[in-house]
Amino acid sequence: MTDIFSLVRGGAPLIISIPHLGITIPEDLRDDFSDVALTLADTDWHLDQLYDFGHNLGATIVTAKVSRYVIDLNRPPSDESLYPGQVTTGLYPAHTFRGESLYRDGRAPDTHEKARRLRTYWRPYHECLAEEIRRLCDRHQQVLLWEAHSIASCLPRLFDGTLHELNLGNQDGRTCDSSVFRAAVHAASESGYTWVANGRFKGGYITRHYGAPSNGIHAIQLEMSQRTYMEESAPFRLISPRAKQVKATLQTMVMEALESVARMRT
Repeated sequence: MTDIFSLVRGGAPLIISIPHLGITIPEDLRDDFSDVALTLADTDWHLDQLYDFGHNLGATIVTAKVSRYVIDLNRPPSDESLYPGQVTTGLYPAHTFRGESLYRDGRAPDTHEKARRLRTYWRPYHECLAEEIRRLCDRHQQVLLWEAHSIASCLPRLFDGTLHELNLGNQDGRTCDSSVFRAAVHAASESGYTWVANGRFKGGYITRHYGAPSNGIHAIQLEMSQRTYMEESAPFRLISPRAKQVKATLQTMVMEALESVARMRT
């Protein structure tokens, strides 16, 4: 447990990573951020509650505490675009998903501050995640890395229309064995929610960097529409009946993928 992330270790071949759950903007940075930034609208709200079934599955759960507005843990350290030609946010976001400025005039981080944030916040999360993957790979022949995300259902700057409710990605088959991905997709298709595989969201840096099916590491990202479980405007309250329903679907998706991983053991 640190001020940067929370880690709960389990023994099962399952890691649930929630890199955009954080709502902390350190006190020494708060005056740099705009009023709209301090609403933290682009947080992946409440996912720790929706994925708490992972404890009963023996999952290792890694969750961020620092806001993605400070630094985005799901972007490469080089800050190269994961979706060339499309509008997206980078390692050091300058705007909200709706295009609003995150910083007061003249207060955006300079090169020195960016390097400090990379060192202070980004690297510890990834060092932890890499170490937990190594630990579980030493115990198990195959491991499932489930990248948990959510996003507002309508964001014209990022995508047209209304987003599917369940958006699964494995970078077009690169980050996860096809049998494991099919299991997750099957659960989504039986859920009653709208879904798509490798659509607008194919998997961010964590999925792409750590997913290595030839080495027994199977990474799947789920980008879930927030309308399935919460109010999409401040104060971003959980809607309990919706949350209960989608939580059951999440558990089924993870369990079916995990069962597929188990069948791959020799």
